[in-house]
Amino acid sequence: MSARTKVLFVCSRNQWRSPTAEAMFKNSQTIDARSAGTSPKARVRVSDKHVRWADIIFAMEKHHSRQLIERLHDHLDGKRIVVLHIPDDYQFMDEALIELLRDKLAQHLDMTD
Repeated sequence: MSARTKVLFVCSRNQWRSPTAEAMFKNSQTIDARSAGTSPKARVRVSDKHVRWADIIFAMEKHHSRQLIERLHDHLDGKRIVVLHIPDDYQFMDEALIELLRDKLAQHLDMTD
């Protein structure tokens, strides 16, 4: 069995978008997903431990990737940050959000399981 890919999803408050993305991989055999937010009011605030843990980081919007780079640049160690360009227009587990995430993530992750 090969190692699972560790994926971190980041949005602002860790309420709708990134927790939805994390939940999509709850039963995955190949992807270990976590989520966090950049805001001080985030449900789970992104930390250096999250960044060091991740193999790849998906930011929902460009400003999330900028905040990661500004705050946690010492821990990124050349890690890939992919901006998904998904606006804060969705609720948790919204079908339209799930479909959008599937489409965008399929370019970067094995979505077969």
